[in-house]
Amino acid sequence: MSLTMKYGPVLDVCNRFNMKDADVSEREEGYLKVYGIVHTQYEKNKIWDKIKEVGGQSPTDIKADIRVEQKDYYHKHTVVSGDTLGKISKEYLGEAGKYMEIFNANKDQLSNPDLIKVGQVLTIPFVD
Repeated sequence: MSLTMKYGPVLDVCNRFNMKDADVSEREEGYLKVYGIVHTQYEKNKIWDKIKEVGGQSPTDIKADIRVEQKDYYHKHTVVSGDTLGKISKEYLGEAGKYMEIFNANKDQLSNPDLIKVGQVLTIPFVD
């Protein structure tokens, strides 16, 4: 099986995030080289999660250089039906209890953490 096929799910994630300046090539040295630029750190993390899912914790058959354009925030999320700040926080920050971090980063459009509207674009901040 070629490495491009093996890491096809990784390349699918790259495409989903519209990775810019993408360069993917199988190297004679026996590894897949992946280079590109994504918009946010969240997108980069999702690509690396998929690399580890496919190739294991420390894969030796892929070398990825994924760069990030936006360094002022972790990601942007467009609210859909059924979203809550807790649910959004769980998805991006790993814990529903960090929802106030998202609320505080979006006080320009939110006055109550329990009142978000479909279609709002929320900034997901970097948190420790």
